[in-house]
Amino acid sequence: MKAVLLFILAYLLGSIQSGVWIGKIFYNKDIRDFGSGNTGTTNTFRVLGKKAGIVVLFMDILKGTIATSLPIWFDVPIDPLWYGVAAILGHTFPIFGHFKGGKAVATSAGMLLAYSPTFFVYSASLFILCLFLTSMVSLSSMISAVIITISTVILPIYAPFILHEQNWLLTILAASITIFIIYRHRDNIKRIKDGTESTINFGLRKQKNR
Repeated sequence: MKAVLLFILAYLLGSIQSGVWIGKIFYNKDIRDFGSGNTGTTNTFRVLGKKAGIVVLFMDILKGTIATSLPIWFDVPIDPLWYGVAAILGHTFPIFGHFKGGKAVATSAGMLLAYSPTFFVYSASLFILCLFLTSMVSLSSMISAVIITISTVILPIYAPFILHEQNWLLTILAASITIFIIYRHRDNIKRIKDGTESTINFGLRKQKNR
């Protein structure tokens, strides 16, 4: 019963729509009515600005971290990753937002932070590198997700100081989340092909345009 209640709590934590709440409380805006209409970090940056975007980014990461830590804190003998998945499901299909949420990138990162801080740093570095090369959050999210999934198999063998043990559940979940992230970015993929995808003011692409 405790395990089930914590799983529900993890889902509810994930369901907290940080971008929507910050927008309504402090900016009197519903970010779902602007930009891409998405409730996640990227649209928050686009609609509300850098300060709000950073706050929402940390809140969305924290949701995944707290949820994944619940079975550790309450001594539940279940792999913590399952509770991270519950938060990801909550973020993507939030009960507080008519089951229409974000794309789960930041909350997935929060799950990795709780599971393995060194692997989180590695994954975050991959994302930043991809972002520097492409200047596109969407493309960087998809590319880094694919590399992270492959890394869950390779790193325990060749770089155990980053990820010290092989966990096939992590690999399966990473692959599933990657497929899901790519699916959720299908509109972005179309815009990337058309050359109309939004870019950020960071990286080689922007420097080249200048």
